Amino acid sequence: MHPGEFPITAELVGRLVAGQFPQWAGRPLRRVPSAGTVNALFRLGDDLVVRLPRVDWSLGDIETEARWLPRLAPRLPVAIPEQVAAGGPAEGYPWPWAVYRWLPGTVPVEDKLADPLGLAADLAAFVTAMRAVDLPDAPAAYRGGGHSALDDAVRPALAGLGGVLDAETLAAATEAWDADLAVPDYTGPPVWLHADLMPGNLLVDDRGRLTAVIDFATLGVGDPSADLIVAWNLLTAEARETFRAALDVDETTWRRGRGRALAIAVIALVYYHRTNPVFADNARYVIREVGSTLGEE
Repeated sequence: MHPGEFPITAELVGRLVAGQFPQWAGRPLRRVPSAGTVNALFRLGDDLVVRLPRVDWSLGDIETEARWLPRLAPRLPVAIPEQVAAGGPAEGYPWPWAVYRWLPGTVPVEDKLADPLGLAADLAAFVTAMRAVDLPDAPAAYRGGGHSALDDAVRPALAGLGGVLDAETLAAATEAWDADLAVPDYTGPPVWLHADLMPGNLLVDDRGRLTAVIDFATLGVGDPSADLIVAWNLLTAEARETFRAALDVDETTWRRGRGRALAIAVIALVYYHRTNPVFADNARYVIREVGSTLGEE
């Protein structure tokens, strides 16, 4: 998916585990099917998962999670990852990697939610709990800055979608971005954010209810609208309203959240439409959902 991506195989992961954590050598090891874009996952036995960066621009993720996840876990209403070991470069693999507890559940899929309203309530409870976190020395969230800063990336992405989206859909996406860009940037106090509430970072049970949130690499403080993107990348229109009401989101914040979701989608669709069908399909879903709300504001 990326220039400079390191080829990671089960054989390589087995050697890394055996060399650095011999207590787990010989455990069954199998790749976890995933649409994730920056990490490869391998289940280690029944209760562990090995997570390895594919690219060098995600190397700080392991350290970030090791520092903050133990402090966040008791403050949140659902399970989050627990790092149990950190490995280092070896066997030709050049970067840090880590072992986590395995969290059960399945990744929810847009348009296939078993309980959209229940999931919306669960997500709102998670976002509320994140916003209530009060830990010192918080980093700035990766996506927590002013939404207007995204325009420099969104414009080229929209221009590059001419052969990917039909003219009507592209025009609606451009209109929506222009409208949401006009909303002022956030100037209030920063709040704690996950900052990457994409479907692939959520786990649900067989009832469709939220059981875990994973991949906290982008965590930190910033504009509260950053954690509203899940309203458009996963939820149905009715569930979106349930989510908004539970969080009591004002119109300006809601519009910034919609704009962020759209920005992520158009940038991702240009980049991944040939290499990551799951990610690209989700981006198309966001663009359709945002387009369907034009004129409501």
